[in-house]
Amino acid sequence: MSAGGPLLVVDTATTVAVVALGTPGGALLEARGWVAGYRHGEELLTRIEGLLRDHGLAPGDLGGLIVGTGPGAFTGLRVGIATVKGLAYALGLPVAGRSTGESLLAAAVEATGTNHVALIQPAGPSDLVLSRADQVPRIVVGGAELGLEPGERLAAVDLGGRAPDEAVALGDIARAGLARRLLSAGALTLQDGGGDDLARLVPEYVTLPRGVLAQPPDDGVAVTDDVARHPAAGAQASR
Repeated sequence: MSAGGPLLVVDTATTVAVVALGTPGGALLEARGWVAGYRHGEELLTRIEGLLRDHGLAPGDLGGLIVGTGPGAFTGLRVGIATVKGLAYALGLPVAGRSTGESLLAAAVEATGTNHVALIQPAGPSDLVLSRADQVPRIVVGGAELGLEPGERLAAVDLGGRAPDEAVALGDIARAGLARRLLSAGALTLQDGGGDDLARLVPEYVTLPRGVLAQPPDDGVAVTDDVARHPAAGAQASR
């Protein structure tokens, strides 16, 4: 670990994976995204290595890590958070986990100039997860009304063909600002040597493998407003 070194940002909550570098003060140096679909693990480490190499950096030059925690699908989030946890253990780096949804919302708010924005993402083939600032994300069953408030703008991510074109366009703008928003939020946590407890750094899943939700709470699965948090998943994957 390099005190005062650059920060690495990783987000795998959507079908477009993101890696980025920024300063300890939260200024974005470069962000790179690629269409990962649901195969985030195939390229993530290679993309991280390439970004560091192109900036003349080794992993040991980093000063901290920031990772998006979702909401998102099981495979992508598990890969991203497990990778970041593995780097944190190996390099002795502090980590800040920040909500992908909140960061997307912040980018959409900046683009529209209004705080009245709702974000939707897919939760399986027909359901949606709806996020609003300062609210717990909730599942909207396929075909049900979103319950948008008067004048509320809608941003849709990974929902081409399933959401209005205007909402998809705003979602694309929000995703373009995701890395910068994650960086600025995570940098505040990492200042003065701060960071999150890795054991408590958990993903916000919107889809889980069949049968996982049926497990009792003692097995480490909790459900809040239909968005599941699995405390053990990231730690197990990073071992």
